[in-house]
Amino acid sequence: MSVIKKIFLAGLGASFLFPISLMAKTEEGNGLTKYVNPLLGTATLWDKEDLGFERKGKSRTWGAEVFPGSALPNAMVQLTPVTMWRAGAGYQYEDPTILGFAHTAMGHWNLIDLPILPVTGNFSADDYASEYSHSNESAHPGYYQVMLDRYGVNAELTSTLHAGYHKYTFKETDTKRLLVNVAHNQGNVGNWKMEQVGENAFAGRQNGLYYYAVTNLPIDSIQFLKSGNEKGVPVAVVDFKDNRGSKPLEVKIGLSYVSIENAKMNLDAEMLSKNFEDVRKEADDTWENLLSKIKVDGSTDRNKGLFYSTFYRSMLMPRLESDVNGEYRDRQGTIVKDADFKYYSNPAFWDVSRDQLILLGMVRPEVARDVIWSTIDRGEKDKGFIPTYFHGDHAPTFVIGSWKRGIKDFDLQRAYNLALKSATQAGNGGRAWMQEYLDKGYVSDLNLPECPFWEEHKGGVTKTLEYSYDDYAVAQIAKELGDTENYNLLMDHSKNYKNIFNPENGFFQGRIEEDGSWLTPYYPDRGYFQHQYREANGWNSLFYAPHDPEGVIALYPSFDVVEAKLDTLFTRPYYGEDIANMTGFIGNYCHGNQPGHNIPYTYYFIGKQEKSQERLNQIMDRFYDMGKDHLAYAGMDDAGEMSAWFVLNSIGLFTYSPADPEYIVSVPLFSDVTFKLGEKPFEIKRKGKGNRIEKITVGGKKLNGYFVPDSLLREGKNLVIYTK
Repeated sequence: MSVIKKIFLAGLGASFLFPISLMAKTEEGNGLTKYVNPLLGTATLWDKEDLGFERKGKSRTWGAEVFPGSALPNAMVQLTPVTMWRAGAGYQYEDPTILGFAHTAMGHWNLIDLPILPVTGNFSADDYASEYSHSNESAHPGYYQVMLDRYGVNAELTSTLHAGYHKYTFKETDTKRLLVNVAHNQGNVGNWKMEQVGENAFAGRQNGLYYYAVTNLPIDSIQFLKSGNEKGVPVAVVDFKDNRGSKPLEVKIGLSYVSIENAKMNLDAEMLSKNFEDVRKEADDTWENLLSKIKVDGSTDRNKGLFYSTFYRSMLMPRLESDVNGEYRDRQGTIVKDADFKYYSNPAFWDVSRDQLILLGMVRPEVARDVIWSTIDRGEKDKGFIPTYFHGDHAPTFVIGSWKRGIKDFDLQRAYNLALKSATQAGNGGRAWMQEYLDKGYVSDLNLPECPFWEEHKGGVTKTLEYSYDDYAVAQIAKELGDTENYNLLMDHSKNYKNIFNPENGFFQGRIEEDGSWLTPYYPDRGYFQHQYREANGWNSLFYAPHDPEGVIALYPSFDVVEAKLDTLFTRPYYGEDIANMTGFIGNYCHGNQPGHNIPYTYYFIGKQEKSQERLNQIMDRFYDMGKDHLAYAGMDDAGEMSAWFVLNSIGLFTYSPADPEYIVSVPLFSDVTFKLGEKPFEIKRKGKGNRIEKITVGGKKLNGYFVPDSLLREGKNLVIYTK
């Protein structure tokens, strides 16, 4: 009996707390993987109740933007259906047609490379999409299935680290054909090639991605059809000699960023000799082993499903970019051989440095170590600054946070050289507006109080706040390496957040470029894409100095004023501007974007921990299985950050200051958690059902305060949280 049927039957005549759509609809999995639904996060938010405002425009709002297809943890290959282009991961649950099955996905606005589709009968280069039904679609870690109604083809996908496995079951009387449209991806296609290279093989390239495909049926021909797509790239159609009968069409495709030869090598090493069920079983086992690092119990099935679904989602990025022989193509385009680390994609540092990268290091330290080596390699071969992503700096947070948590098999001095340059020098490849930051102690803003949301300007408030924290992180590396002079300098810079605090209104506020005066009129409710704030407003930028929460609190006259400010934030209604990437509101707090994710904990620092817990519970309950199908998040998952936020908070630990080797303790959703951290597992026990923490013990000894050191947990000391 399938998991979904078991859940449904168990719910008859009982309190049914777990939406059916949250579970993965597949027969496989008796372990923890059965709780994972890769479709969670693929739906869009439409209703005012979910969004926090009334939609006025025609554009979609965001609902996690994740892909539902097959992937292993941190793999090169993400084999996934595509329903539309320029839509994050290419798939939206409400879309009625599938355009192909792509081999790379991230959840941002890129990748979706090499989409292919099984076809038969009548179609054209511009009309080939197939209708499908969610009643004939299923997803599971390492497996995806859907019936393509237009062609009567049952499509099944599974994958390894470097290769994708397609299994297409046609009607016996239909002709089996394969359509490849490399133009349909999330970027340009300026350098592509596809050709037959053997009786059962074709190969090619798409920009910097190389592929080698082997089919179980002999290839008759590959023809190219002229397409009307804007990229001017033809659509390829592969025909087969033995093209009818009950035998499924199977396609195994290896990928590489080095060469076609390496793509073939990857395929040979991981998949070529295996059948579909072998690969699928290996994928399930891989995920089972990873998910078993954290075992939770003592809550609802809904919470357990949310936990393992978000845990799964948080372990997909960054992506592996080196081959089975260790070769990779570096920042300069050179093929590197004999590297002693695996090369990974540049992390989405602005998002995932807050929590996901630390969680990755907790459960996959060998991957975190290689990601840091990749970051060092990328920075040294570019312009000598530590790599960033999208906005801010933030790699130093990951570097020192990992080092202090025991991941030390990398060259800290080389990482520091890059980070120190970023923190003390302006230049192309470094922090934006850095010279102004060094000269003034803040980044100013243009005098544009009526700036429309989507205009991009300096984002001075957010940059100042985040550069201050980055400076703190680099200072901790300096301290570790004995560089006292730069430690003192950077700790002084880490207080720069105070330079943009306006004591008259209690907000971090933009200062005008010309004379440093406050930008007026000031609208703390108004959201900006990058004017004053990055994808936020004044409310969602409050209290951000994770390294100095007491210093932030001291900017206000009293604890009572801070409490009133927080209460107003969570109760003052959002004024209703229709902004696609700010969704999921509690008052003016927006959980659908990263800048405000530390705010709920601020109550801790004024003696009102229970009010933080009330908001944390509200966020976890409302924003992770939203919409009519219970398959949307608030906002965008952003390479796993939103998911990691849920994982950590649901077990009662959060990386409030990820550069520091400690976690702020909250009340977990589960009464029993077992975490395999390091050599010894530790347990988290919740005693009581209230929001107020009365006492915390670690290894039987009372913890002073609310922060538990990582070192104690690595020693296997159990954490007990007593609540009332």
